[in-house]
Amino acid sequence: METKTTVISPEEIRRQNAICGEIREYWAAQGVTPLAFVDTYGCQQNEADSERIRGMLVEAGYALTDTEEGADVIVLNTCAIREHAEQRVFGNVGALVHTKRRHPRQKIFLCGCMMGQPAVSDRIKHSYPHVDGVFSTHHLWEFPALLLRVLKTGKRVFAVEDSAGSIAEGLPVARTNKLKAWVSVMYGCNNFCSYCIVPYVRGRERSRLPEEIYRECEDLIAAGYKEITLLGQNVNSYGKDLGIGVDFADLMAHIAELDGDFRLRFMTSHPKDASFKLFDTIAKYPKICKQFHLPFQSGNDRVLKEMNRHYTREQYLRLVDYGRSLMPDLVLTSDVIVGFPGETEEEFEDTISLIERVRYDALFTFIFSPRGGTPAAKMADPFTKADKNRRFDRLCAVQNGISEEKHRAYVGKTLRVLIDGRDGELLTARTDGGRLVRLAGGDELIGRFADVRIDGCTTWSLTGRLCKGSE
Repeated sequence: METKTTVISPEEIRRQNAICGEIREYWAAQGVTPLAFVDTYGCQQNEADSERIRGMLVEAGYALTDTEEGADVIVLNTCAIREHAEQRVFGNVGALVHTKRRHPRQKIFLCGCMMGQPAVSDRIKHSYPHVDGVFSTHHLWEFPALLLRVLKTGKRVFAVEDSAGSIAEGLPVARTNKLKAWVSVMYGCNNFCSYCIVPYVRGRERSRLPEEIYRECEDLIAAGYKEITLLGQNVNSYGKDLGIGVDFADLMAHIAELDGDFRLRFMTSHPKDASFKLFDTIAKYPKICKQFHLPFQSGNDRVLKEMNRHYTREQYLRLVDYGRSLMPDLVLTSDVIVGFPGETEEEFEDTISLIERVRYDALFTFIFSPRGGTPAAKMADPFTKADKNRRFDRLCAVQNGISEEKHRAYVGKTLRVLIDGRDGELLTARTDGGRLVRLAGGDELIGRFADVRIDGCTTWSLTGRLCKGSE
């Protein structure tokens, strides 16, 4: 793999913008307003990438639609983290042959992490002839040129060359949420956890310049956004490649000092790079949410070493204890993998004991899914799927009990929430710690911060009512 990051020049971005104009003229000459459908699989980084794809399509004259039926262009932004996600994509791509038969001029593109795997792009090329274009995350910025080539020549395009990755500033963005915004601060990953495909498909770590991030955040605040989430495969590594003396804590502090009524979140952190300084920064600034997503993956040191995680159970717990010493009400969430190759019952019990020791507010739990091309996919594993399912069920039961108990402790408290939408008859809102709250109220409250008194709970959410003065 190449290791040198490519910075896309402003001239090249202007050229892509000009190509958007050519596409717009192409459709105008036919007296057509074309429709575009963008479907996203996977993580928040993929969501942020899709917002840029939509932005380029809008610049090219497309109107966005929420269905593939009748769309003139379909873009599926894919995820490679788990086998189930990949199989779902292949199934949906296969089904698109029918929509294209009904709408022959439809153009279908696949992008995202799956397309960074040579075996996948080859499979698409040879087994899915109705797909018109494929591009990896490294080529997202040149989507307009790829689209125009397909429109003009009718020939398929594949932009999947291996790369360390690129940084492209100035791409248009079409955000689907008017309250909450994703802001990527860096891309790629250098960690090479033995089970993870991300470094191979998203390239090496590369940080955006802080002034570009500050400018984007200032524009979002001015536009009325109430919540900004800073994104990176490992945000704690931010700035290491820049060599300008600005780390992630510094970046957070600067944004938190901006004027405006908003709150700031971030994800995802790697424990080996998490610093006491970052916890200090979170504690210091009221605008930074008191929530920390800190994936531990396993509670056993041998398994952590096999995972290539570069921290121990003791080091992880030291971080947790420090954070809670500063912020007793800190909401902690995490990721955990059950059934890593060779994990014994005793080693799994270490994971359970860590969960009981930390008492997470919520966990994202996964049964190990082998990814071709990663070291873990070749590791011997004597345990059966039934063994892993049994462990998984036990882990979920333990965590669900903790989550429910933690939610019961909120009852009777008054919390500041951001009311962000509606689910049936009730409004939905999020606390500073990211907990879901349901409450009664009118749509005019959506987009507002309000004080809510919590009067009920389930394992996964809270219920409450507006405090007097918040109506």
